[in-house]
Amino acid sequence: MKRTARAFWIGAPGHGEIRDVVLPDPAEGEVLVRSLWSGVSRGTETLVFRGGVPENQYATMRAPFQEGDFPGPVKYGYLNVGVVEEGPASLVGRTVFCLYPHQTRYVVPASAVTPVPESVPAGRAVLAGTVETAVNALWDAAPLVGDRIAVVGGGMVGCSVAALLGRFPGVRVQLVDADPARAKTAEALGVGFALPADALGDCDLVVHASATEQGLTRALELLTAEGTVLELSWYGDRKVSLPLGEAFHSRRLVIRSSQVGTVSPARANRSYADRLALALDLLADPALDALVTGESDFEELPDLLPRLASGEIPALCHRVGYADIG
Repeated sequence: MKRTARAFWIGAPGHGEIRDVVLPDPAEGEVLVRSLWSGVSRGTETLVFRGGVPENQYATMRAPFQEGDFPGPVKYGYLNVGVVEEGPASLVGRTVFCLYPHQTRYVVPASAVTPVPESVPAGRAVLAGTVETAVNALWDAAPLVGDRIAVVGGGMVGCSVAALLGRFPGVRVQLVDADPARAKTAEALGVGFALPADALGDCDLVVHASATEQGLTRALELLTAEGTVLELSWYGDRKVSLPLGEAFHSRRLVIRSSQVGTVSPARANRSYADRLALALDLLADPALDALVTGESDFEELPDLLPRLASGEIPALCHRVGYADIG
């Protein structure tokens, strides 16, 4: 008998569906993984769901195990935690993280899975991909002891960055977001909070992750002279206008991009596997549970994604469970 699984696909922009898929038998050097949890970020995944990937970025934005093509039909996702059912003896029975879409079971090379440390619950490990983005951003930003830092945008990536910055000695960290409810998240992460109008200025570094024109403008306003904005937002097919006149040049401000698709040149001696393993180790901190703000069953994904994309569900990471699926 052929082995089957069920997978979430974006059939067309704005429309999701569950499809049956046939699984190959794992070959030598491959593993069969049964999903325990997957995660949906309201950032990139909802942008993909609404069909907002620019055509000239189709190749760049492909997920490691994506099937189909933008704008659809496409199987897209990259936050999956499961247990290895078949494969090398050293991995069978282990809980692992993989950059795989939402699917009940899947077969991948053993090198594509990273064991989850025993100190990290499987449900928290879905955050590994986002914490990995934060690690890469901080390698790019290279914050120093005593820096004054703002993180503008309290979404999943921004909160992950703020959580890691909160561990730096002597650093003033403030999470800045237009939603007052993010104050509770900031408190759980051990960092300060402010609405945009009340944010502290004279920042040496501002990490921008709001994916809004207003947020990036405010990030520039918060900088001290010769300060840097590290831009983590991805705007997809939207255009962004910035005030690059006024005092932008006289204050010698810097805007620098950062993207997880490349390991930061500042740590060129590290591999993607090194970076992901570090992110998983950092997830031993229970404070990061604050980034998981909702939970649904796998079968609910076709109804869930439109609500996440519209903002009806104001999630950070929305966790998807597979507990009742054989």
